[in-house]
Amino acid sequence: MITMKKLQELAREHGTPLFIVDHDEIRARYASFKRHLPRVQAYYAVKANPDPAIVKTLFDAGCSFDVASMPEFNIVYQYIKDMPAKKRQDWIWDKIIYANPIKANETLTELDQYKALVTFDNAEEIRKIRKHAPNSGLALRLKVPNTGAMVELSSKCGAAPGEAVDLILEADKAGLVVEGLSFHVGSQTTNFENFVQAINLAADIFDEARTRGYDKMSLLDIGGGFPAPYDSSVRPFRELARRINAEINRRFPKEIEILAEPGRFMVATACTVVTEIIGKAVRDGKLCYYMNDGIYHTYSGILFDHCRYKVESFKRGDRQICTVFGPTCDALDVISMSEDLPANLKLGDLLFSRNIGAYSQASATNFNGFPPAKTVHVNQ
Repeated sequence: MITMKKLQELAREHGTPLFIVDHDEIRARYASFKRHLPRVQAYYAVKANPDPAIVKTLFDAGCSFDVASMPEFNIVYQYIKDMPAKKRQDWIWDKIIYANPIKANETLTELDQYKALVTFDNAEEIRKIRKHAPNSGLALRLKVPNTGAMVELSSKCGAAPGEAVDLILEADKAGLVVEGLSFHVGSQTTNFENFVQAINLAADIFDEARTRGYDKMSLLDIGGGFPAPYDSSVRPFRELARRINAEINRRFPKEIEILAEPGRFMVATACTVVTEIIGKAVRDGKLCYYMNDGIYHTYSGILFDHCRYKVESFKRGDRQICTVFGPTCDALDVISMSEDLPANLKLGDLLFSRNIGAYSQASATNFNGFPPAKTVHVNQ
């Protein structure tokens, strides 16, 4: 973890707001994932934070990648484009999954040349893939329980279990190869039973497919949802890993390849934002601080990710419950209505929030003319 002293030094050197990425932490998170889930190949979900430097660190560490658009694909592709053709193609097949079940025709046409693994979840998508990207391998995405997830995904994506084998057979009839199944239990899932239920559901569909004559599936993608340790209520990753390992080993033979799509898990704890107090007021008897970063920028996860970030002060003093606002004119730009901060902070004092690496910079905007925070990388 970057020390408070180092955070302040970087802020003085580069100005604020400053988004600081610690690449040692990224490598440590990837190593932890591999250590606790040794059978699972990690495909970093680029959407969590598509910074090319983050992708490069994970690429160098041996990570695979989950992409959901051609721009995300191209962020990864820049690191393999100079490989010999066969090696590059083998790398794409083995280390990239295009895990967006719904794709525009233009996207499929562009994607077809790369012969990538892609997900689907309905009959219309089969027809589109057959026409525009017949060289693709397919993974059927299933609808699974998202109970207790911070961000629910099952209402938008995923085939109903009862129609899964019918879709597999329809794709086979269309001349496509369904390589396996995928699912997603919801982002920041602290209900570990979601994984257990989904793994067993997928195993049952494997069994049904074999019974009905389809035996070409060789992989299972268990998706993302691995929780970041935002606070003490999040149980340790090793506990979840034990549950996943037990169910995978019980239901799937060793020859079935297991994939996963960790995004938040890899980058949430690797990034810190340092901000500056630009205003201070008392409104309706309550102390309010205004800082130069907000929900349209690094704190965008408050809106789009249903996340809460603790705002902390480098200075000490008698504390009270304050409101913290972002810099824009929009009354929606509220970081917190109940932040415990020193009451003696002044204009120009620095604040910071840790664990803000996922779904923050990724959805930052230039709203109201305020640019996103400057990014600085350390320990590259």
